[in-house]
Amino acid sequence: MKFAILADIHGNSAALEAVLSDMDDLGISEAVNLGDHMSGPLDAHKTAEMLIPLNFPSIQGNHDRWLVEQNPSDMSPSDKVAYDQLKPHHLDWLRTLPATMLVHDEVFLCHATPQNDLDYWLEHIDDDGSISSASLQEIEQKAEGIEASLILCGHTHKPRLIRLSDGRLVLNPGSVGSPGYESDYPVYHEMQTGNPNASYAIAEKSGTEWLITFRSVPYDTTRMVEMAKENDRPDWARAVKTGWVTE
Repeated sequence: MKFAILADIHGNSAALEAVLSDMDDLGISEAVNLGDHMSGPLDAHKTAEMLIPLNFPSIQGNHDRWLVEQNPSDMSPSDKVAYDQLKPHHLDWLRTLPATMLVHDEVFLCHATPQNDLDYWLEHIDDDGSISSASLQEIEQKAEGIEASLILCGHTHKPRLIRLSDGRLVLNPGSVGSPGYESDYPVYHEMQTGNPNASYAIAEKSGTEWLITFRSVPYDTTRMVEMAKENDRPDWARAVKTGWVTE
């Protein structure tokens, strides 16, 4: 069993193309997708047209949920740009996606945590906006009741792998299309990887163990940077180009 793990594409069609090409070079045709597929001031339409026909097992992220639940007039600027590009059948696809999923009988998919699509699982946001790692006890509490040997999450855009005390793995593959962002939830903070590459991971079952490979794929960010600028999002342009929200 071998498959790719994608998350947080955020409408970056160029990054998605790079990841799919890298998968093809490695002979990997199967993947799972952890949500936040299209939202962003980039190329939601092309991303949807590329992604949906692939039929990867996919779940709904918080931005996917907002795209189908919110009134367009109440949407954030990034969600509204994506919404205006998407066709009814794209939104219908997002509506069909579950919040969590079990695949291959032992791989659990969620966007942020099993309980909530907004909370951070492997990190803390402190009151002053600083970011720290969650403790093993805190991570394990949110994994209670999940019998899968491999537990997948996204949302923070940070590639990480944690082994729980019982041997289960919790993996975040990083973000395909958004290497840095700002958020006001629960307080203002900046999440940034410091490099512009498209991130994803590969999982391979070998006997009773999982072999995990993190991939960091360079690609030409020019078109995505220009789209962000055209949509009045210099913060997105900077993050896509450099991996930093602030320089």
